[in-house]
Amino acid sequence: MAGHTENSIVIAAPMELVWDMTNDVEAWPGLFDEYASAEVLERRGDTVRFRLVMHPDEQGRVWSWVSERTPDAATRTVRAHRVETGPFKYMSIFWEYLPDSGGVLLRWVQDFEMKPGAPLDDAAMARRLDANSPEQLRLIKGKVEAAAGAARPR
Repeated sequence: MAGHTENSIVIAAPMELVWDMTNDVEAWPGLFDEYASAEVLERRGDTVRFRLVMHPDEQGRVWSWVSERTPDAATRTVRAHRVETGPFKYMSIFWEYLPDSGGVLLRWVQDFEMKPGAPLDDAAMARRLDANSPEQLRLIKGKVEAAAGAARPR
């Protein structure tokens, strides 16, 4: 059995700003509250390979992994996956940016499967992602909307 989550939020900002801010991987520690650092390891065309390091968890453990993401500006989509999978057999994330009357609908679709013996099974990881993803999306919304407000002429 595999895990699947879908989460979305409407961001009241221009598409270009939403796209640019959310695809600036090096700036993710300022956009998400869970990342301590984001280091770009390689760029090949539009594809970026990077290492994410999380802030220590409740037990003081620091989680880190390498991912790749390929944005497609023409379709306003991003396909990403973990290269270093850790407790996952695989983890793929699809980002979709859709025009919306309120701005931009940012949608995340995560498909994954946990390895046997991982600390969480697929259902528990889906619950964790469904709790965390909306919070991260709210943070992104606030920061992008603040940047949009700061960019507007007064």
